[in-house]
Amino acid sequence: MKTLIIAEKPDMGRTIAAVVEPRAKNNRTYLEGEQYIITWAIGHLLGLAQPEAYDNKYKRWSIDDLPIIPDRFKITPNPRTKDQLKVIGELSRKADLIINACDAGREGQYIFDLIQQQLKLSQPVKRLWISDLTPESIKRGFEQLHDASEFEHLTEAARARSEADWLIGMNASRAFTTRHNTLLSVGRVQTPVLALIYDREKEIEAFDSLTYFEVSALFEQESTDYQGIWQGERLTSAEKAQEIADKVKGKTGKIAKYEVKNSKEYPYKLYDLTLLQREANAKFGYPAKKTLDIAQALYEKHKVISYPRTNSNYVTEQNIDGMQKTLQLLKHTPYADLAEKANPALVHKGNKSVCNPQRVEDHHAILPTLKKPGTLSKDEGQIYDLIVRRFLSHFYPPAEYKLHTVYTEVEGHSFKTNVKELLSLGWKVVQPSEDNQAKKRKTKKGGEEEEPEELISVPFQVNPDLPVQCTKSEMKEKQTNPPKSYTEGTLLKAMESAGKQIENEELRDAMKDAGLGTPATRAATIERLKQVGYITMQGKKMLVTQKGKMAIELIRSAGVDLLASPEMTGQWERRLSQISKGEAAQDKFMENVKRFTISIIEKVRVQKPAPKDAFGDEDTAGKGKKGAGTRTKSRTSSTAGQPRSQMSTSRATPSADRSVATTGKSRTGTAATVRTALGSCPRAGCGGQIIEGRKGYGCSHFKQGCGFVIWKEYAGKQISQKMLESLLSKGKTQVLSFKDSRGTVTKAKITLLDPVTGKLSLERQE
Repeated sequence: MKTLIIAEKPDMGRTIAAVVEPRAKNNRTYLEGEQYIITWAIGHLLGLAQPEAYDNKYKRWSIDDLPIIPDRFKITPNPRTKDQLKVIGELSRKADLIINACDAGREGQYIFDLIQQQLKLSQPVKRLWISDLTPESIKRGFEQLHDASEFEHLTEAARARSEADWLIGMNASRAFTTRHNTLLSVGRVQTPVLALIYDREKEIEAFDSLTYFEVSALFEQESTDYQGIWQGERLTSAEKAQEIADKVKGKTGKIAKYEVKNSKEYPYKLYDLTLLQREANAKFGYPAKKTLDIAQALYEKHKVISYPRTNSNYVTEQNIDGMQKTLQLLKHTPYADLAEKANPALVHKGNKSVCNPQRVEDHHAILPTLKKPGTLSKDEGQIYDLIVRRFLSHFYPPAEYKLHTVYTEVEGHSFKTNVKELLSLGWKVVQPSEDNQAKKRKTKKGGEEEEPEELISVPFQVNPDLPVQCTKSEMKEKQTNPPKSYTEGTLLKAMESAGKQIENEELRDAMKDAGLGTPATRAATIERLKQVGYITMQGKKMLVTQKGKMAIELIRSAGVDLLASPEMTGQWERRLSQISKGEAAQDKFMENVKRFTISIIEKVRVQKPAPKDAFGDEDTAGKGKKGAGTRTKSRTSSTAGQPRSQMSTSRATPSADRSVATTGKSRTGTAATVRTALGSCPRAGCGGQIIEGRKGYGCSHFKQGCGFVIWKEYAGKQISQKMLESLLSKGKTQVLSFKDSRGTVTKAKITLLDPVTGKLSLERQE
C-alpha cells in the first residue's frame, strides 16, 4: 500500500511530486511513484446541496415554504469535476495513509473535509502545512507532517462558515425576492458590505458644502522664506479674509513661538493580502480580485512569494533565517544595489515590527522566496516589486526628520507654519522616488483641509529673536469637502475593521479577526456585488445602483437591520475565528444562526411589498431571456436568487458569500423596474413622479409623452438628490461656486428655467 497525497490544484500536486517523487509516472489525473500517489482536487469538487435536494417543492419559490433549515446538510459533487472526484476515490483504495496537501487555510481544510465526507475515507490522515511551494519548504513540510486531529477546530469553523452562509443566503434571498417580486440577493457578508457603500453615498448626498476662506502669508527672515496659514475661527466672510490679507501685507512681524523636534519614520508593515490589495488598487488601479489572482500565480506558478491569503503582517522566529537567505539571493537580481546596501543586522528575533509570533496565526506575512523570478508579466512584475521592496525596507534604518513649527504674529494676527526637514531617507531609498514626494493635504472630519506641511531637504532655521517681513499675502476661497466615495482599496480597509474608522495600527490589528469576511474572500464579495447589479464602478469610485439602494432600504425597513450590520457580521467572523482555535462551540454558533434565520423570515413575511415601480433600470441582466415559468441555468455559485416562478438546474459550489444568482425577472417575465419617487413632476397637468435613471432624473410618465428630465451633471456640478429637491420645490438651488477656464470663481444658483423640459440655467449672484 502507498501514501495518497491530495493537493488542492494540479500545479500544486505536480510541484509536490517533483520534490517527493521526482520519477513518478504521469497518468494525467495523478502521478504515481514507489512510495507516493499524488493527485488533486480542482478547487471545490463538492458543495452544499441546493434546497430541492431536500424536497422537490423547493424548486418553486414560496415564502410559505420558508425557512429551509436542514437537520443535516447534504453535499453534492460539482458536475464539471465529478470525474476527478471519482479518480480520488479509486486511488484511495490503493493507500493506507492520506496526506492532506490542500491550501494551508480554512478553505483548503474545507475542500479536503468535503472529499473525505463524500468518499467516506477511513484511512489515517496527516496534514502538510507549508507557507510557500519552494523545494526547501516542501521537504521541510514532509519532515514535519502534522496529525489531522490538530486541525479539527479549523475544519469546524470552515463548516460553520459555509452552513451559516447557506442558511442566511438561501432563506433571506428567497424571502425578500418572493415578497417584493424582484430578484434580491442577500448574504451574510455581502449585505453588510453593500450597506457600507450605501451609507457612504447617503453621507455624500446629505453633505452641505460650506464656503470658507483661508489667508496665507509669505514671510522672510534673512535668507529664509516660509509660508504661514492664518489661525483663528473659520472665516466665512470674503471681506473679512481680504481685510486680514491686506492688513498684514508688507508689514513687520515677530516669531511668537518656535518649536523643533526630531522625528523618525519606520518602515511600513510587511504585507498581508488585504494591505497588498489596497496598495495595488491605489498605485495601479487593480481590483482586489486581480491582485489576488496575480499573487496566487506568483505563489503557485512562479513560486517566488509565500502563501498570499494571509491576514498577518509579521513573521515568526523560524522565518528570520529564511529572510536573511532571501536577502542574499536578491543580491543576484535586479534588486542587487538595494540588497547590497541593506543591513542584515536590522532584521532579528527582537525586532517586534517584523518578528511577532503572537500576531501570526495560520501564515506569516507575504515574503519573497528563495527562488529567482523568471519571466513575469508586467502585472506580475508590479505586484512582485511591491512585495520585494516592502521586504527590503526592513533591512534599512528609519527615515529621520526635523519637525519645525513656527507661529508668526503680524498686526495682531497669528500664522502657523509646519516644515518637515529631511535629515536621512533611511528605508525610503527603497521606495520608488514618486512615493517620497510630499503628500496632498488631507481632509479633516468637518470637510476642511488639514494644515499644510512643507517637506524640504535643505536645512531650515529661523531666529525667534529677529523680526520677520510679510512679503506677500493672499486670500483663497475654499469649500468643505464631503467624504470620498469608496474605492476597492478603501473599502477593503473598511471591511478589515467592520466599517469602523480605525487609524491606530495596533487597534486595527486587534480588529482583524472581527472584520467582514477574510482576506481570501473579500475580493470575491466585491465581485459578487458587481455581478448581482448592486454596485457599478465609475473609474475607481464604487457607486450603489438603484437596485442596491432598494435592497438595503427594504432589509432595514423589514426590521432585520442586523442583516446589514457590519459590526454584527464582524462579531460573527470573530466567533468563527474563536471556533477555529477551540475557544467557542460550533453547535452554539449554528443555533444562533438558525434563530436569526427564523426571525428574518417572520419579519419579511409581514413586510409591505415594494411598489411595482420602485426599482431602478440598472437591473437589466434578465433582458433577452424567456419569460416566467421557463427553466433557466445559472452560472453563479448559488441559485438562492431565482424567482419563485423559475426552476434551477445549477449546482452549488462554495463561494465567498452564499447568496443569490445574478439575474432575475418579474413575474411577467420582464426585467424588474422598481424606482423610488423623488418628487412630483413640475410639468403642468402631468401627474407623474420624478425618478432616478443612470444619467438623469426623469418623469415616470415618459411613456405617455412627458419629456421632463434634469441631467445629473450641469455646468460642472453633479446634481445631487438634495439639489433636485430644491429645484422641484423652490425652482432653484442654494448659492454655489463655479470656476471658469481661467480659474475665476463666480457665485450662482442653478435655476429651473423650463418646467416642461427640465432645462436649467445659472442665476449669477452679485
